[in-house]
Amino acid sequence: MPTGEERLSDITRRQWLTVAGVGAAVTAGAAATVGAQGSASADELVRAVKSARVFDLSFTWNDQSPVLGLNPPYSFALNRTHRMTHEIFGQVPGSQVSWASEIMFFSGQHGSPTLDAIGHIGRNLKLYGGDDATVATSTPGGIGANLGVDSFPVDLMLSRVVFLDVARQIAGGRSDPLPAGFEITAAHLEQTMKAEGVEVRPGDTLLIRTGWGIYFGKDNAKFLGDQSPGPGQDAARWIIDRKVRLAGDDTATFEKRPAAYGKELFSVHMMLLADNGIYIMENANLEGLGDAKAYAALLVTTPLKIQGGTGSPLRVLALAP
Repeated sequence: MPTGEERLSDITRRQWLTVAGVGAAVTAGAAATVGAQGSASADELVRAVKSARVFDLSFTWNDQSPVLGLNPPYSFALNRTHRMTHEIFGQVPGSQVSWASEIMFFSGQHGSPTLDAIGHIGRNLKLYGGDDATVATSTPGGIGANLGVDSFPVDLMLSRVVFLDVARQIAGGRSDPLPAGFEITAAHLEQTMKAEGVEVRPGDTLLIRTGWGIYFGKDNAKFLGDQSPGPGQDAARWIIDRKVRLAGDDTATFEKRPAAYGKELFSVHMMLLADNGIYIMENANLEGLGDAKAYAALLVTTPLKIQGGTGSPLRVLALAP
């Protein structure tokens, strides 16, 4: 961090964004003066951040958005329109104001994109930290033991993200999606990381592109089918060993499907969530990051603070140099 005697004119955007959690190379500088208390002005911080490239990693929620059948379907309707409310606000004839309001019904943990809370998945009725899954979900009030989405760490809302475009690595630089049922291994992650010239560090968020985001809302049967690509157990161990705090991709279930290892189902979810307390993001729109080759960035992840929620819809932004 800069001292009180340093000037921001000597501080590059690389340093500014690194402080914010970004390790990618930058070339431009941010100019300003450090205040008497040794901190940069808010205006200069805003200018430095706004000079980044912004990528919206969210798809649009609508009635065509794919949602796994084990979750309630998405529905949306206006329950009040502007025509309905004009001249009735306050029961004042001739008033000018009108409003519209809507009602929505959808699953919190699957959408475009969404975050799985730590307590979403258990192993042998045990949650992360050894908490009894039955006790933690014994009331309609949601997941207890501080494992619901309302306990998502504030410091993880801003994180350094490494983006591994495994699909392009496998396709020799083309944007082709991975084949159906393709298992991403530790070797694939390692090779992609080295090819991109980035490094996954402890505490990072990791996003993996399979290329299947192109099917979201366009070929929902394929997107939601049981043959989607994704990390297997080997890749999950790599993610755990790298001490990643949040891992995600552009498929409905994050891990390779069929997600079966013998009689064990969804073992990657159990390994990350239940065994190691690593959050999972699914359904991220990673096509823009892939096209831009933005392999390291600042990720803004803000789940809704739903008490005891098993997950939350997200509006995710990546800020890259």
